[in-house]
Amino acid sequence: MAHLRSRRRLALAVPVVLSLTASLGFLPGAASAAPRTATAATSADGPVLPYVVNTKADHRTVESVKKAIARAGGTVVIAYEKIGVIVVHSANPAFGEQIRAARGVQSAGATRTAPLTAAGTTQEGGAQLLSATDAAELSRSAAAGTEPLEADQWDVRAIGADKAAKINPGSRNVTVAVIDTGVDDTHPDLAPNFSASQSANCVGGKPDTTYGAWRPVDADHYHGTHVAGEIAAARNDIGVAGVAPGVKVAGITVAEPDAGQLFFPESVVCAFVFAADHGVEITNNSYYVDPWLYNCLDDPDQRAIVDAVNRAQLYAQKKGTLNVAAAGNSADDLDADALVDESSPDDSTPVTRTIDPHECFDIPTQLPGVVTVSATGVNSAKSYYSSYGYGVVDVAAPGGDRYQIPDTPSQNGRILSTMPNNQYAFLQGTSMASPHAAGVAALLKSKYPWASPAQLRALLKAQATNPGCPADPYDWNGDGVVDATCVGGKQLNGFYGAGIVNALRAVK
Repeated sequence: MAHLRSRRRLALAVPVVLSLTASLGFLPGAASAAPRTATAATSADGPVLPYVVNTKADHRTVESVKKAIARAGGTVVIAYEKIGVIVVHSANPAFGEQIRAARGVQSAGATRTAPLTAAGTTQEGGAQLLSATDAAELSRSAAAGTEPLEADQWDVRAIGADKAAKINPGSRNVTVAVIDTGVDDTHPDLAPNFSASQSANCVGGKPDTTYGAWRPVDADHYHGTHVAGEIAAARNDIGVAGVAPGVKVAGITVAEPDAGQLFFPESVVCAFVFAADHGVEITNNSYYVDPWLYNCLDDPDQRAIVDAVNRAQLYAQKKGTLNVAAAGNSADDLDADALVDESSPDDSTPVTRTIDPHECFDIPTQLPGVVTVSATGVNSAKSYYSSYGYGVVDVAAPGGDRYQIPDTPSQNGRILSTMPNNQYAFLQGTSMASPHAAGVAALLKSKYPWASPAQLRALLKAQATNPGCPADPYDWNGDGVVDATCVGGKQLNGFYGAGIVNALRAVK
């Protein structure tokens, strides 16, 4: 199966919208051969590329490396001294090679293959508006004591979130930051729980906390708003309900609007550091870090990307933040011996390469301590698109599956949630699974406020319900071809990890 360009892309496929008012020590030392794509720069005065330069996290070393950066023709955008990551722009095509040879530099590389002025890859798909009549019909289906559109939220019921809300809807002392395309905090289902003081725009690697900077630039940047609603849409007799409707939600924008909504490393580094420094308890990461679907350590650019993002997310963990991430929509076995990546780099011309997923990493989901979430449909079966892998997936959660049809008014197997401009939509993807797990983690943090990220991760696994590997071969479309093989048993397996998260068990 060809790789989809990111967690975001599959989620865009079939929306239905309606309106209502540290170091790399954990990694192997060598990776599989990974063909490199040449950058656009061909002269001493080439196009500007961004870089991450990683060094020892102390003031003296960082200042020394800054001088070396200037000598090599680089300009410092921002230095995250506390983790030893420096974001740099340079038009010198030899900058990466030169700075890697500088004293004190531990790794360094370009964070994209196209210059900063590149238009990038555009989004696929688009929203299909639902008429006011259809919206009213869905609202009339709501039972007493539920949100107007909750009848179509099979996912909320599947993990017991509707019952959990009556016991403990979550604490106002817990914030989940949505690292994504932006969050429309003016949406009536999000406004009651939105935390502006913990929100920012990190595009380019430097946080912008100007009021409203976290909002999506237009309605096409709806991914983050949908994710936010799944986590914390308020129970306020408007629209839908989130998994943890009593917690706060923040938005940290990292998708570049002028580069096809890609999530580049410097922006993600900024987001993790910002979340940690602003007291965020949980981050949701429904994306992979562009431009590489898998980052191989034998490539100096990709190694530097892994190093920088890992330092940032480990810093967040040390500050008390649990990071939850989507497993991916490529239906890849992340524990396989080899995978074919046909989509990278996604900011220029992709090359086909065969990689070893044990040595080439989908980040942030495969970084240490990050909760990796696979997707399920209404039948509690692995979603056809969801990546998986024994020892890689931690837990599973509802992400939707258009081939698993629920008995709901719309009979839509996707996930219904908030959209910009007071709208709602059905989407599917591991992008939708991750926020369900993040919501349950928020409920656990509300119950156990003392829990560290490692303890919270263990609690999230302990409350999960595992259906075990399917008895029959996994053939989601019934064509007689086995599409995936589940390895493991009832307690731990490649499809569901420790199991499907359960909000009701989390609050009891």
